[in-house]
Amino acid sequence: MFYFLYRSIAHGRHTIRASPAHTLLHYRLQKHPSKLVLFVEFISSNANHQQSFAVSYLINSCGLPLDSALRASKNVKFETPENPDLVLSFLKNRGFSNSHISVLIRKRPALLLSNPEKTFLPKFEFFYSKGVSSPDLVKILCLEPNILKSSLEERIIPCFGFLKDFLKSDGDVIASFKIQPRFLTGFIETYVSSNVEFLQENGVPKSNITALLLRYAHRFTRNPDIFKKTVEQVKGMGFDPLKWNFCLAVHAFMAMSKSTWERKVNLYKKWGLSEDEIFKGFGKSPWFMIVSEKKITKVMDFFVNEMGWKPSVISKHPVFITFSLQKRIIPRAAVFQFLLTKGLIKSKHAKLITLFKCNEKAFLERFVNSYDEAPQLWKLYKEKLDPAKITK
Repeated sequence: MFYFLYRSIAHGRHTIRASPAHTLLHYRLQKHPSKLVLFVEFISSNANHQQSFAVSYLINSCGLPLDSALRASKNVKFETPENPDLVLSFLKNRGFSNSHISVLIRKRPALLLSNPEKTFLPKFEFFYSKGVSSPDLVKILCLEPNILKSSLEERIIPCFGFLKDFLKSDGDVIASFKIQPRFLTGFIETYVSSNVEFLQENGVPKSNITALLLRYAHRFTRNPDIFKKTVEQVKGMGFDPLKWNFCLAVHAFMAMSKSTWERKVNLYKKWGLSEDEIFKGFGKSPWFMIVSEKKITKVMDFFVNEMGWKPSVISKHPVFITFSLQKRIIPRAAVFQFLLTKGLIKSKHAKLITLFKCNEKAFLERFVNSYDEAPQLWKLYKEKLDPAKITK
C-alpha cells in the first residue's frame, strides 16, 4: 500500500507519477510512516522538480530528516548534484563525518550552494595556520556554521586580532572560540568590544577580563545594555571590581534568570538561612548561588543532617557548597568520624573546617599519614572515594 502511494499520488481526477527523486524517499518513509503526511502534503502542493530534487538530496546525501529537508528546500534551490557534491566532498576531505555534515547542513543548508574552494578553503587555511586542529575546527563549525559565510578579511581576522590583544596566545584565542564560536560571526564588533570596554571603564583588571573571556566567553555576547545593567548591579552589591569575585558575580547573574535566583534563595531559606546570610555567602563566593538546586540540597542535607552542622556554617564558608560530595566531602568526613570515635581528634570547629578546605596533599599528611592507624585510614578513605573498588 505504501509503495503505491510513493509511486503515484492521487491528485484530483488525475494521477501524478512521482519523479525518480521522490522514489528515493521510499526507504525512509517506510521506516517512519508518520512522515507520510508531510510527504503527501509536499507532493500535492504543486512543488516543482527543483524543490523535490533538493528534498531528495538533503535526505539521501546530507542525512536530514524529512521535515527538516522540506523546510530547507524552500530556501535552497538546485536541480543538479554537482555543486552540493563538491561541498560535501570538500567537507569530508577535512574530517567531517556524515553526522557532522547532517548537523552543519541542517543549521545552514545554503552552504550547499557555496563555492568551497573560494568560500571555505581560505578560512580553513587561516584556522589551520593558527593551530586549530582538524577535529576542533569541525566542532567549532558544527556549533556555528555561519562562520563559513563570514568574511575572512572583514570579520574573522579582525575578531582573531581583537581577542589576541587580550588573550596573547593563539592557543587561548582558539580556546575562546571553542567556548563561544559566535565570536567569529560579528559579535566582536557589536557586543564583545562594548562589553569589554565597559568592564575596563569600571576598573576591572585586564587579567580578570582575560580570565573571564577564557572561562565564560559566551557572557560577552550578551546585549551591551543587559551586560551594563548586570555589571552595575554587581557593583551596587559591594563587589570590588579589582577582585576576581566581581567577574564571577557578573557571570552568576547572567547564568540564571530572576526566577532561578529566587528559587535558590528560597531553597537556602528552607534550610534555615536568612536572606542576609545568603547574600553574605554569595559575597564571599558567587558559586554559592551558581551551583544547581540539586547540588545545594545534597550538600546542605549532608552537612546539616549527617554532620550536625548549623546552616550558618555553610554561609560563612560558602566554598563548601562547591565541593564534590563523592570525591571530597564524604571520604573526608569518614576519616574524621574514625579519628573522632578513636579519640584521636577532638571535634573542634576550626580543625573540621580545615579538614574540608585543605588540598588533598595537606589532608593526607595531616589527617591520615600522621597517625599510627594510617593503613586503616587509607583503606577507609579509598573505599569512600570509590565504593565500587573496595580495597581489601
